[in-house]
Amino acid sequence: MANEIPTKEIGELLDEVSTKIPKLLTSLMDTLYSAEAGKKMGESVGGFYNELVNAGIPKEEAVKMARDYMLSMKDLTQSFNQSK
Repeated sequence: MANEIPTKEIGELLDEVSTKIPKLLTSLMDTLYSAEAGKKMGESVGGFYNELVNAGIPKEEAVKMARDYMLSMKDLTQSFNQSK
C-alpha cells in the first residue's frame, strides 16, 4: 500500500490552491498598479537615469537607456498579466 497515490489528499490540495491563487494574483496586481507602485517606478527610473549621468553617460544616451529600462519593466508586467 506504500505505492498508492493519495488522490483524495491531492484533490483537497488542488481545491485549496485553486481558491488561494486568484486572491494572490489580484493582490499582486493591485500592488503593481497602485499609486505607490507608480511612485516607486518613477523613483527607480529617475535613479537609474541619474546614476548613468553621474557615471559619465551622455544625457541623450542616458534618456534612451532609462526609457528602455522603463519599457522592459512594462513588458515584464504585461507578460505577467498575459500568463494569468
